[in-house]
Amino acid sequence: MKIIVCESAHEVALKAYEVFKNQITVKPQSILGLATGSSPILLYKELIQGYIRKEISFKDVITFNLDEYVGMDISHPQSYAYFMKHYLFNHVDINVDNTHIPNGLAENLDLECAQYHQALSERGVDLQLLGIGSNGHIGFNEPHTTFESSVHVVKLKDSTRNDNAIFFQSIEEVPTHALSMGIQDILKSKKIVLLACGKKKAEAIKAMILGPIDESCPGSILQTHNDVTLILDEEAASLLKQK
Repeated sequence: MKIIVCESAHEVALKAYEVFKNQITVKPQSILGLATGSSPILLYKELIQGYIRKEISFKDVITFNLDEYVGMDISHPQSYAYFMKHYLFNHVDINVDNTHIPNGLAENLDLECAQYHQALSERGVDLQLLGIGSNGHIGFNEPHTTFESSVHVVKLKDSTRNDNAIFFQSIEEVPTHALSMGIQDILKSKKIVLLACGKKKAEAIKAMILGPIDESCPGSILQTHNDVTLILDEEAASLLKQK
């Protein structure tokens, strides 16, 4: 596990941009696993600028997103389909047919999970982007999710809903369920990059890196992967300093 500590969130984004730039340059047909939430926004801005500068092109890139809320229309500003269009897809030359996001409005959610898992298994992810929740979740794999999980329906913990309430008018508007890649889906990625910024992530980062590999901190399973890079700001890494 490689750990890079940066002075600021902006520097975190710049370091992550170099990783993604290299991946797309070496393999223009790269399959990227993408994340939403606050952690990747600055990275996506750098990717857009890289495209504008003609350093990278997304025309042959294929993407799979980690998750989506259940029951939320894709036109809703807080849906992850909307998020991806707003923060990345609408600003680069990606083929919309090459973008994949779980369908939280599917009539049969179990079937949607099975089909998404199958598509992931057939393609394989070259580089997976992750954030981490304050409770240690990766994707929407909440604490005590089995490490053997594949794409599944998740009942969101109160802590996760409270963290995400900043994006909604009230906690009541935050969905209670989501579809998420499972932990096994994430671990099958060839490379993983996890971004974390701010003091709220410090305890989760400490547990992920220094704690035991335990389902109480889903992120701890990344200790078993052979190509993980953590890019952290100083606040997120603050509890690691003594080590």
